[in-house]
Amino acid sequence: MTSFKALVTKEVRDGLFDSQVETRELESLPEGELLIRVHYSSLNYKDALSATGNRGVTRKFPHTPGIDAAGIIETSSNPDFKPGDKVIVTGYDLGMGTSGGFAEFIRVPSSWAVNLPAALDMRQAMILGTAGLTAALCIEKLQVIGVTPDSGEILVTGATGGVGSICVTILSKLGYRVLASSGKIDQASFLSDLGASMVIDRETLAEQSSRAIKKEQWAGAIDTVGGETLSNVLKSIQYQGAVACCGLVSSPDFSTSIMPFIIRGVSLLGVDSVELPNAVKQKTWNKLADEWNDLPLERLATEITMDQLPAYIERIINGKMVGRVVVAVAAKDA
Repeated sequence: MTSFKALVTKEVRDGLFDSQVETRELESLPEGELLIRVHYSSLNYKDALSATGNRGVTRKFPHTPGIDAAGIIETSSNPDFKPGDKVIVTGYDLGMGTSGGFAEFIRVPSSWAVNLPAALDMRQAMILGTAGLTAALCIEKLQVIGVTPDSGEILVTGATGGVGSICVTILSKLGYRVLASSGKIDQASFLSDLGASMVIDRETLAEQSSRAIKKEQWAGAIDTVGGETLSNVLKSIQYQGAVACCGLVSSPDFSTSIMPFIIRGVSLLGVDSVELPNAVKQKTWNKLADEWNDLPLERLATEITMDQLPAYIERIINGKMVGRVVVAVAAKDA
């Protein structure tokens, strides 16, 4: 019987949850073809929701959150994967209903794992994590619709968050002029260092407006906020522009009219990285490692241990986090 360390969230009283690092046994993990020794994970908003008892994310407790994991296969019953292979697992049910990456071991179906690209180490992969995968998918969708660096400025909302900050970084690298919207105006220099040409206060996009359409401003946008912000962004997209929508930090609900779509031909593009076919995930990870490599990842990263997770979970819930939090679960990569 092998013991390992994991963050465990428990309901200590009705509606009150607590997360602490505890010792678990391998036998407590779910069934799966791959047993993976986790080296790194990352902290996402969804992890914080799970760790604070949000039943829309996790229904059964005790539970180990962590929707991202990068590690080395210990055992495999699938011939496509061998012990010693380095892999990434993001999305699907990991960290939601299935014991997640805030643990030294996970056991998952082989269909959840992708090979770690040779150009990335496990720490770099988790600086990116689900946020980086989502950011890449958003940018690809804008490119497919025809939004190029020559089209005009690109707006990124929630720009100091995980997805937003990586979007700013990649878009800037690809030659786009990026406007970053954030409620953390004190982080303007952080966003400028990532490549933002201008930083605007999120409040300018959050005001309610009865107008069905506004002055054209941006060729495209990536919205991680939702709510009134998404409504206002849609009204201000240029002719034949597009908005890639991947978040709901403000609200899952928004109101709009048909006018931006029928007068300007604006496209609203939904982006999901959770249930995405694994072949698409692998292709996107390969792009992040190769075609879109050489990103200033260390500018985005704060590294913590599992013991520090409860404090950082509280910070992300309270909107105090900037960039990406990478969790050192096991020994450093070679």
